[in-house]
Amino acid sequence: MRFGPVPLEAALGAILAHSHPGAGGRLRKGRVLEAADLAALAAEGVTQLVMARLEPDDLDEDTAAAELAAALVPDPVAQGLTRSEAFTGRVNLNAMGPGIVELDAGAVHALNLVDPAITLATLPRHCRVEAGTLVGTVKIISYGVAAEAVARAAALARAALSVRPVVMRRAGLILTVVPGQDPKLNAKGAKVIGARLAALGIEMAGLREVAHDEATIAAALRDLPGDLALILTGSATSDLHDTAPQAVRAAGGQVERFGMPVDPGNLLFLGWLQGRPVIGLPGCARSPALNGADWVLERLACGLAVTGEDIAAMGVGGLLKEIPSRPQPREAR
Repeated sequence: MRFGPVPLEAALGAILAHSHPGAGGRLRKGRVLEAADLAALAAEGVTQLVMARLEPDDLDEDTAAAELAAALVPDPVAQGLTRSEAFTGRVNLNAMGPGIVELDAGAVHALNLVDPAITLATLPRHCRVEAGTLVGTVKIISYGVAAEAVARAAALARAALSVRPVVMRRAGLILTVVPGQDPKLNAKGAKVIGARLAALGIEMAGLREVAHDEATIAAALRDLPGDLALILTGSATSDLHDTAPQAVRAAGGQVERFGMPVDPGNLLFLGWLQGRPVIGLPGCARSPALNGADWVLERLACGLAVTGEDIAAMGVGGLLKEIPSRPQPREAR
């Protein structure tokens, strides 16, 4: 692509690089100038304009963006993404429904190294999305780019982006009660967790409020419906062998991990009972603010295995925003 000042008489069919105000109306940047445009500009005394002109082997910005988006999302239904129409060199990729982002980071990086004019920006891997969420945007920065570069970028990043959909449909929640506990505490917890599940399209299949006792929690777990079991205790879990983790074992299950390097969310535990995941929620789950339990819940809900090693890896980026209700803030106000 050639770019720079052009005499007005040589500007026919070239692309206007910068918007131009005129008596007959504003000519917007990106416009391919026609003979009538040149006549109007000449009447105003314009003799030179900054223009872009494509070479024979170039693609215009919209064609380039559309081709690249089609390579990134060749099967929209399977990948859970829609492609917008190209406009000013941009194509947006939006989620069709709830889920988490999957991507090949190496492929995205390789695409962005092909040519500075060819760009793809995405949400982070495993970021939760809902219907309509912007997951990625293709943007061709210049008015045109070499067709060969677009083809190379498309080959490097074919099908590199998708949304992993929610596969779990029902979840059960156990709330425990300790002596002297305010009834509003569990009411709030049930409401907020119900909203979390609903955002993922998951039904609250069962809600049990029981005494904070190992045997009682274990019995409730065995009887709890749903593809996923959640436990929110009236007294915070403080150890791998505290009441709630022990209840999982007493019910016949096992505990994969207690504690996670995400704050808020440190006091989460993850276990399994008869092939069903069990999440011991930290107290911060009573707040709608993002916490570490969201990351575990979202991945499991989308059918992604979560191990103790996966949880350990969440520490990078795991320092989340402070929540106002925190009893002991990390930093003094």
